[in-house]
Formats: sequence, C-alpha cells, structure tokens
Amino acid sequence: MTQNPAVPRLLDIMARLRDPARGCPWDRVQTFATIAPYTIEEAYEVAEACERGDPAALKDELGDLLFQVVFHARMAEEAGLFAFDDVAAAIAEKMVRRHPHVFGDAVIADAAAQTTAWEEQKAAERRAKATASGESASALDGVGTALPALTRAEKLQRRAARVGFDWPTATPVLDKIAEELGELREAMAGGDSERIGDEIGDLLFAVVNLARHAATDPEQALRAACRKFERRFRRVETLLAESGRSVETADLDEMEAEWRRAKVEERSK
Repeated sequence: MTQNPAVPRLLDIMARLRDPARGCPWDRVQTFATIAPYTIEEAYEVAEACERGDPAALKDELGDLLFQVVFHARMAEEAGLFAFDDVAAAIAEKMVRRHPHVFGDAVIADAAAQTTAWEEQKAAERRAKATASGESASALDGVGTALPALTRAEKLQRRAARVGFDWPTATPVLDKIAEELGELREAMAGGDSERIGDEIGDLLFAVVNLARHAATDPEQALRAACRKFERRFRRVETLLAESGRSVETADLDEMEAEWRRAKVEERSK
C-alpha cells in the first residue's frame, strides 16, 4: 500500500512550523503538556460533529485531531523518543494482535463475542505490562486518570463489575443514591465544606453507576442535558425580551414562569 502524499506533506508542514530558525514562534515553544489540552478539545469537537451528524464538520475536526497526533509525534522525534511512523506502526501491530479472527485463525461469532475477546486481550496485555515492570496487576489498570470524570467513573465501575464487584440490578443503585443524598444533606447541615465536596463526589459516582446499569453513557447524557438547558435558557431570554424584559431585570419567579413555558413549547413540538 502506497502512502497518501497528504500525510508526508502534513509531516513536512509540522517540521517547518517547529523549525528552530524559521518556524512559527508559537509552535516552536510548545511542549507535550501545553499541547495536551488542545488535543482533548479537538477530540471533543470530533464527538460533537458526530452528535450533530455533520460529515463536513467531522472531516474538518478529524483533520484537527490528526494534526494533534502529528504535533506530539514531531516533538517526540525532536527529543529522540519516537516518530510518527512509530506511532502508526504500533497501532497497526496492536490492531492485528487484537483481531486474531481477522488476521489469524481464531473464530469470533458476533460483535458481543468480539467485545469479550477484545477485553480479554487488553487484560492480558495489562498483566504482561505489570509483570514486566515488577508491579502487581489490578483489574483497574489502564483506566486513564486524564479521562473526563464521568467517563472514568463508568470505566472503573465496568472493570470492577467484570470481576464480580457489582449489584445485579439497578434497584440497589437507586437505594445507594438515596443513601448518598442523605449523607450530603447531613454534610450541608453541618457546614463542613470538605465533607460536602466528598459527599457530592460520592453522589455523582452513584449516579454514574445508575447510568451504567441503565445502559446509558453518563457523559453523553450530561452533554444532552447541557444542550437542553442551553436551548431552554435561550428561549427564556427570548420570551423575556419579547415582553420588554431581560434576565438581568427579571426576578427568579418571572424567569421560572418563562422556563416552564419554554418546556411546554418544546414538549408540544
């Protein structure tokens, strides 16, 4: 397979941007740490384009995300660590290794069986990595600390569930949420800010557990709730403006009334 000429061109552009003498002043001073937030942002913009079902935006956002990979690889190459080709080769080898039913003689019946086989392969790789480093392997190994908190909570819970640490149904999770809410009320009554923060964290963790039992992605659910809140609040602003008011001058009761109106309008569509 021949390499697409667009890829070498992109690598060359990145090298030019990082050139110590003639490169871009901003690009030259970046590090892995300073670029990482942009990488995360671009990944979210890819997800947003997918949610909107916008293929043109998806193409653009995937390009932005690819550029982040190229940026990191270029900085690593300059430091003598690895290069873009090493990144591509490593992921190619991993995909072949994790798909023995495609590139080998293994037989996988369906998507569910493939998911199980995939997780087993990943677990074996984590155990091998832990053994090589002299560390004790854990079922929770490999869950990145940089993940969004809701996503990380869900992944930690899934890992624990695979070894049997899980409730069989959602009902006990609902009870746990009620328990955590009660503990939060106590903490708030006591005015202990540190404990309040701790109990809010426990409550959020329990809600993520409920989402997992309900087969709902908590990150996507909260993103949808944010979009809904934004949509309705903007409608509140419009309704107030139509009657010569604004959110700055209206009181809470007025805004709440328009909020209820906005909800009714939305649900009637």
